[in-house]
Amino acid sequence: MDLEAKAATLDAADPLARWRSEFLIADDIAYLDGNSLGALPKVTPERLQHAIQQEWGQDLISSWNTADWIRLPQTIGAKIAPLIGAAAHEVIAADSVSVNLFKLISAALKMRPGRKVVLSEPGNFPTDLYMVQGLKGQGLAEQRLAERDAIEDALDENVALLMLTHVHYKSGAMFDMAQLTAKAHEAGALVLWDLSHSAGAVPVDLNAANADFAVGCGYKYLNGGPGAPAFAFVAERHHSAVEQPLSGWMGHAKPFAFTDDYAPAPGVNRLLCGTPPILAMRALECGVELMARIGMEALVAKSRALSEFTREAMAQHVPELECIAPEDPAARGSQLSFRHAHAYELCQALIARKITGDFRAPDVLRVGFAPAYVRFADCARLVSELRDILDSGEWQKPEYAERGAVT
Repeated sequence: MDLEAKAATLDAADPLARWRSEFLIADDIAYLDGNSLGALPKVTPERLQHAIQQEWGQDLISSWNTADWIRLPQTIGAKIAPLIGAAAHEVIAADSVSVNLFKLISAALKMRPGRKVVLSEPGNFPTDLYMVQGLKGQGLAEQRLAERDAIEDALDENVALLMLTHVHYKSGAMFDMAQLTAKAHEAGALVLWDLSHSAGAVPVDLNAANADFAVGCGYKYLNGGPGAPAFAFVAERHHSAVEQPLSGWMGHAKPFAFTDDYAPAPGVNRLLCGTPPILAMRALECGVELMARIGMEALVAKSRALSEFTREAMAQHVPELECIAPEDPAARGSQLSFRHAHAYELCQALIARKITGDFRAPDVLRVGFAPAYVRFADCARLVSELRDILDSGEWQKPEYAERGAVT
């Protein structure tokens, strides 16, 4: 059976095939970049129109109460919670990943007086490291980096916080969350997990792993739209101890008392800062609800099937590209990454053929598998078109070498 025929057979038997119709995505596009920006759920424009025309346009300020705008961070956080193995009252939707990292790194350092080291790995997503460096500039933190096979040995009495991205943004390699969390706790350190490339695509069980803190974004597998609000998790056992530095009025125990002195709200609510972006929250709510309807078990199963199909097909038909993602699907995220000296040009040539992946410097072609809408036919098309691009030399067009800001 040839590649396209095998893909057609798998698509015909796919229990998630019907969910693609819930997204506004053209049939002729093979969209393999949902790990960077998720597709638009069809319900989102309608929900936003209602929020604009009725809640804002007609009901105006009363919607903070009648439409429960004021509780959207908690409401959406509670809907995200089951997707990441957390309790509803442990998750809040707010701000960006970067801002939430700053809050929780700062809080962790304050909870471990006498310790200033934040341990991570070189090559972690830049914003995670930049946030530590910003705190270092204020004299509040020290950064320590260790290769992933040396992280456990780098944990000592000076480490306040172990901060890692659960699924590596470039390689797709996935950490053993439970094991590393336990090792960090043995050393007296807290742990902060970045779930930006995990939430909505791979199994995550924060409470089973005894995690302390986590952050994640809403615009990748949760399909909340470009720049969607992020989320933050704080384990219940830390709710009374967490003191975050951005003591904005929405994180106050009684924000509408308008007192001069700050008093933190109970629980995870104290992670709030400014007024929530209601329209962006409404869009995120649509994506989260859709993922919840599909269910994490089905999403994970489809993700692994897509990535295995693609990995095997690439190895057979396009061996020039070196797969740098772990071979075991249970040890990687919902993506595959391939190294090639001309990965950028190959990525641009694929985009010209309506196959959207992305490039990560210096030499990685990355493709993501958003299981709610990616088809096996999309993956077969990636492989066959990539083979043709290499054989024809199309990647050598001068315009493909002109590097843009994103890919």
